[in-house]
Amino acid sequence: MGAALRQDRIVLCMKWGTKYGAEYVNRLYGMVARHLRGPFRFVCLTDNSMGVRPEVECMPLPSLNLAPGAERGWNKLTTFKADLHGLHGTALFLDLDVVIVSDITPFFETPGEFLIIKDWKRPWRITGNSSVYRFTIGAHADVLQYFIENQKAVRDTYRNEQEYLSRAMKERGRLSYWPGDWCRSYKYHCITRWPTNFWRTPIIPHGARILIFHGEVNPPDALAGRRNRRFRYVKPAPWVAEHWVE
Repeated sequence: MGAALRQDRIVLCMKWGTKYGAEYVNRLYGMVARHLRGPFRFVCLTDNSMGVRPEVECMPLPSLNLAPGAERGWNKLTTFKADLHGLHGTALFLDLDVVIVSDITPFFETPGEFLIIKDWKRPWRITGNSSVYRFTIGAHADVLQYFIENQKAVRDTYRNEQEYLSRAMKERGRLSYWPGDWCRSYKYHCITRWPTNFWRTPIIPHGARILIFHGEVNPPDALAGRRNRRFRYVKPAPWVAEHWVE
């Protein structure tokens, strides 16, 4: 029973280039191990496994033959390969820079063929945020194949991979979204509104399970109280260090 369950639940991440070091993979594994009940496999698709802790199964980053200058985020589509390194079961994909703050077991238990984060600022949009998505490995190879056969047309039509992915899943009747309070944005939900951001420490929103760091703030920035835009002050969030650890 335990061995079968271990095969069925896979946590996936991707690391390429030099933007994120091995410490991001190691900390993500540590957070998953603390917040996911029961056995699982943790797989990192990467072009460099140096420094990654031994519990992580490092596998080659699948090639997508992206056109020169294409945004590398399109690489996420390769998670939908029909034969992804012989993996089987349900996969939960997590971006390297998320911070897990509570139990993520329900992410494997919620019904749905494909689940993704609902857009926070424009809830009327179909496009989801692909920092956290779940699917059955091999079940959506058609979405990847269409991109491979029509890369230029897809990239001319859709701004990024999550816009294409959300639309493709919607058209096939497979798209669902996580409950709204599970995945929260550090930028939108943790940093308090002006002018209270000058004296209030960023918070962990009630009900949050995973915090998403997108745009201008990364976990190290949150710890230091940095933003990459002028006149947008934020206080340090020391509690990030309690969660973003191996």
